[in-house]
Amino acid sequence: MMSRERNKAAALHEKLQLLRSITHSHALSNDSIITDASEYIKELKQKVVRLNKEIACAEAAALRSQNSIPTVTVETLGHGPFLINVFSDKSSPGLLVAILEAFDELGLNVLEATASCDDTFRLEAVGGENQVDEHVVKQTVLQAIRNCSERAVQQDG
Repeated sequence: MMSRERNKAAALHEKLQLLRSITHSHALSNDSIITDASEYIKELKQKVVRLNKEIACAEAAALRSQNSIPTVTVETLGHGPFLINVFSDKSSPGLLVAILEAFDELGLNVLEATASCDDTFRLEAVGGENQVDEHVVKQTVLQAIRNCSERAVQQDG
C-alpha cells in the first residue's frame, strides 16, 4: 500500500516538474508551480486572441487588395493631348501591355509615358491629339484593366 502511494506521489512530482519546465517556472512549491502554469495559460490565450486578430486584419487587407478598384483619370491638356493617370494597389502581369493596346485601339498615340509595375501599378501617359472623348478613354482603360484581371484569375484558377 505504501509503495503504491509513493508511486503516485513520484508520478505527481514528475508531472509537476514537467509542468514547471514547460511553463518556465522557477517556483519550488507545488502550489506556486500550478499558479505559474495558470498564468502561463492565460498569456497563451491572450497571444491566441492577438494572433487571430492579426490574421483577420491580414485577410481583410488581402481581400481589399484583390478587390481593389484602380483609379483612372483622364484630362485634356489644352486643345489636344490627354494626360492619363492609372493607379492600382495591385499589379498584374500584362497590365501595362493591355492598357497600351487599348490606347492603340483608340488610335491614341502615346507621346510620353512613365510606368511602374512592381507591387503597385502606376502609369502616367500623355496621349497625342485625337478626337476621342475623355470619358471614352477612361472607360476603355478600365475595360482593359478588367480584361487583364479576368485573364489573370483564369490563369491562376
